[in-house]
Amino acid sequence: MKFERLSREVIYRSPWVNLFVDAVRFPNGSIIERHHLLDFERAAVTVIIDDGDGNILLVKVPRYTTGEADWELPAGNVDPGESMTEAAEREAFEETGYRTGGHRELQSFYPMNGIANRTSSVVRCVIDGEAGSFDQEEIADRRWFSRREIVEMLRHGTIRDGYSLVALLFYLNGEELEHP
Repeated sequence: MKFERLSREVIYRSPWVNLFVDAVRFPNGSIIERHHLLDFERAAVTVIIDDGDGNILLVKVPRYTTGEADWELPAGNVDPGESMTEAAEREAFEETGYRTGGHRELQSFYPMNGIANRTSSVVRCVIDGEAGSFDQEEIADRRWFSRREIVEMLRHGTIRDGYSLVALLFYLNGEELEHP
């Protein structure tokens, strides 16, 4: 299956995201004259931090796009030269103040594959020490939640962030879903 980009119009460029409008010939020969593409130069990582007793650490993040602050898993961009597990360790520390260890990538996915090329990975780890301070400009709060509490939050729609939803579903379904 091969797609052919016929032309590209640059609408917006930034270090975070680019917006292109491409004319594309699809494998069946059809042409879409204005296919909008969100281009992300960096992958993302979402971190499941376990306290060793089965509790998971969530952060409350105020989001301009929704006008709300919701509970989410720590997440962020992978910096150039970082592995997924290195990015997970850095993001966990920045957003929660906890040092972490035992990082394992559980899965990688495309969160918006119809319009965006971004990949994201879910990394699970455990705390490795006492809590320090966290980035209070980005994070409003942090709190440990039991498996039961997380299930209830999912059931009642309290957790709505797509990255967190995907990662927590992997967590709830166990290690049989671990990335090879």
